Amino acid sequence: MDELIPAFEAWRVMRFGDREYVDAVVAPAHRSPSPGLASALAKWPGAWYWTDPARTGLVLVRTVGAQRQERWLFHAILFVLTLVCGLGAGAALSGAWVPPFRWSPYGPLVAALSGGVQFVRDALGGGWRQLLPGLPFAASLLGILLVHELGHYFAARRYHIDTSPPFFLPVPPTLSPIGSLGAFIRMRSPVLDRRQLLDVGAAGPLAGFVVALGVLIWGYTTSEAMALGPNTNGEFVTFAGRQIQLGSSLLTLGLREVFFPDAGAVYLSPPAFAGWVGAFVTALNLLPLSQLDGGHVLYAMFGRRQTAIGGLALLTLFILGFSAPSWWVWGVLALVVGGGRWSHPSVVAPEREVPPRRRWIGWACVLVFVVTFVPVPFG
Repeated sequence: MDELIPAFEAWRVMRFGDREYVDAVVAPAHRSPSPGLASALAKWPGAWYWTDPARTGLVLVRTVGAQRQERWLFHAILFVLTLVCGLGAGAALSGAWVPPFRWSPYGPLVAALSGGVQFVRDALGGGWRQLLPGLPFAASLLGILLVHELGHYFAARRYHIDTSPPFFLPVPPTLSPIGSLGAFIRMRSPVLDRRQLLDVGAAGPLAGFVVALGVLIWGYTTSEAMALGPNTNGEFVTFAGRQIQLGSSLLTLGLREVFFPDAGAVYLSPPAFAGWVGAFVTALNLLPLSQLDGGHVLYAMFGRRQTAIGGLALLTLFILGFSAPSWWVWGVLALVVGGGRWSHPSVVAPEREVPPRRRWIGWACVLVFVVTFVPVPFG
């Protein structure tokens, strides 16, 4: 730190937990940077970045104290369980295996939970071999989720934010045709400014979308055009013999036009369904609400105006709920994640805006949301 001070006109040092932040105004003679400042930055034991194109502001972050020990075994167990559940979902989608549904006098939910316990017990006891036909679906979906979370993870590490590895959320195929509730990471130190928030919030959905797009294109080449009558159109899958009608986004409408321009209906292959789920989850994450990725991006771009945009988005979900009641559920879940509000909490330095050269990242997220959003997800 002593080597840096001569290069600063003014600075402040902040500490939150085990992270120390230096927010400095650089003297004009050192903004190139000067050899002395460049040498000091090369030795800095953390992250640093210029806050503006003119290089008048400089932010440095480092860890103070002992490094946190991650629970890698716990994260690995969650990943393996999610993989097993994804294999079961994929095997059921391909028709190679039927989930162990059980009858219960206490209702279908208890029956599904009981079947889920039996599924996990059987799979971990060696029954996973029966689920291998589900590998194309499981690998595709987990690949999308993993890349999404690693996008957040590495962007956060770029700014030396204390971040957990991804937590995967397994769901037995007796409860879900997907095998997962997704994944998430925890940021355990605060975000300093709106540039950090934009980069970390956008990295996940943009990275995941690239993989989802590739999976969708591959999946559509292995899907099948069908004509099943006036009541069946668009995309659909079958899960354990039951047909599930899927809604369309601008992206899937475009892919149908490319691959099946004259088809009344498209029977999606398991990889195509994994891509559909990945794109749909991307749109859910990009809703401009509170602690969702879209809330991060919109707050980074527009500051407190995100509150009005989020309120309008919540009203839209309420209206859409009359056509697709699942939007009411997802709206409530978004509020729960946000602590009961749709507005985004402040960052440490909210007055510092995103540099103009980086604003394209936010607009790219808006474009991805527009092309992946499904107004009526399930028919």
